[in-house]
Amino acid sequence: MVSLKEKIYAEMENIEKSLVEIKKVKDRSDKEKIVIIGIGACLHSIYTGMENILKQLLIHKKIKIPDINTWHKDLINLSIEQNFITKKLADKIKNYLFFRHFFRHAYGFLIDEKELNPLMSNIFDVYSNFKKEINDYLIEI
Repeated sequence: MVSLKEKIYAEMENIEKSLVEIKKVKDRSDKEKIVIIGIGACLHSIYTGMENILKQLLIHKKIKIPDINTWHKDLINLSIEQNFITKKLADKIKNYLFFRHFFRHAYGFLIDEKELNPLMSNIFDVYSNFKKEINDYLIEI
């Protein structure tokens, strides 16, 4: 049986593969629309991976994830309450939640590169902080 830590580290490995792909193209000044859409897909995947990690931690603690329309926000709030992540980090992660919602419900060609740039630039620090906070929590269990 796969342990909680193995599941989380596998998810982190996948997130880090997406970060590598973003790093390859983030500094290009001549991004074609398909590259911008691809960056959006990577950001979506990274956020989904972080969400999956938080879900695994809640499941491990036998905390039910609400089954309502706001469960994504509730997941983040429960993760703060359980000390998986800090509120400061959660506030940064919420920017990716909002982007996730846009990405899932809009056409890719509607992604604005100027609005995507801060998300793309900040994801490396956000994920680094996320990974540190999760690893700090895992040490305790």
